[in-house]
Amino acid sequence: MDVLHRVLEIGQRAPLPLVLSFLITTIFGGALMCYVLLFVLAPIPREPLPQEKTFRFVDINGKIRDGQQLPCWRDSFGARKKDAQKEGEKLGNDIAIERPELYMSLVVPAYNEEERLEIMLTEAVEYLKKEYGKQRSMLELNGNAKNRRTSVNGHVMGTQTEPSGWEILVISDGSTDKTVEVALRFASRMGKDSTLIRVVSLRENRGKGGAVTHGMRHVRGKYAVFADADGASKFEDLGKLVSASAEIEDANGRGVAVGSRAHLVGSEAVVKRSFLRNFLMHSFHLLLRLLTPPATASIKDTQCGFKLFSRSSLPYIIPYMHCEGWIFDVEMLMLAELAGIPVAEVPVGWKEVKGSKLNVLWDSLGMAYGLALLRVAWGLGVYRRS
Repeated sequence: MDVLHRVLEIGQRAPLPLVLSFLITTIFGGALMCYVLLFVLAPIPREPLPQEKTFRFVDINGKIRDGQQLPCWRDSFGARKKDAQKEGEKLGNDIAIERPELYMSLVVPAYNEEERLEIMLTEAVEYLKKEYGKQRSMLELNGNAKNRRTSVNGHVMGTQTEPSGWEILVISDGSTDKTVEVALRFASRMGKDSTLIRVVSLRENRGKGGAVTHGMRHVRGKYAVFADADGASKFEDLGKLVSASAEIEDANGRGVAVGSRAHLVGSEAVVKRSFLRNFLMHSFHLLLRLLTPPATASIKDTQCGFKLFSRSSLPYIIPYMHCEGWIFDVEMLMLAELAGIPVAEVPVGWKEVKGSKLNVLWDSLGMAYGLALLRVAWGLGVYRRS
């Protein structure tokens, strides 16, 4: 207390300009320190390792093939963008991404999912074969037989028929169980379709966001969707996402459709949850409305693990991802909003599945921290589109 009194006395005797200068310097120094600290705290994802750009698959003879190089539109896109910059061109993202080789790419992030993965893959493959198999005609696939005249980012110059076919990329996120073996064993039972499942192993756990982003770098489809390995979302609702995206896509074919469980609030499955879990859910939604830009804030369910992206939208989102934890969905939606990409929220079927790795309390606190850090980092220019 004596020290405080002495400080107050000195402050009262000090000239006003000196006091003001001291206050301004202190505030400026504190703000500068916080800004520098933000660079330290804001996560910067590491680059993929060479072995993480390879995949394993089962050939038509039932043999496992290792070390196959993954195609990477992200690397090709980045190289062309750098070449354009060297020549003095400022093209932004208006550089054509490679043509899609097939219609639908499914990315499945999986961390220690040996118990639940096969059930999810069974449902997914059944639907993908039925809806997007190569044997289906373009009329059945798209609802019309017209060709599209395309421009950039997956919309190829000239007249081009729609691709058909599908693929699944299982991204084992540093799994220590038999997730990889389960995926390959499942593929071995698919006969001639076994090569459509590609298994990628990350050396160490990066988080769900890191696994999804890694998978999205290597998709070959006109549309790319990610779905949780637990099979909680009704996979047949993928058709709803495709239709919703097609309806809102802009002139360059950019569109995002997000699965939503918001219509289930008040249902028995949600009501039976603990008070703590429901309280944290509503608190997180309040934070979203306060901390995210308008279009993202209007999404009622940002965290549903069932989101679809048109190929044209990927260059505006994936290269700029930073979050690798649970909050990555929000960053994807914010990036879409910043790029002016239309987003549709689509009600989907969903069920509670046992075995969740989410720690309700600690992960909720981590998501709140991550959301605040994300918003500040983008708002103050720590993260930028460059």
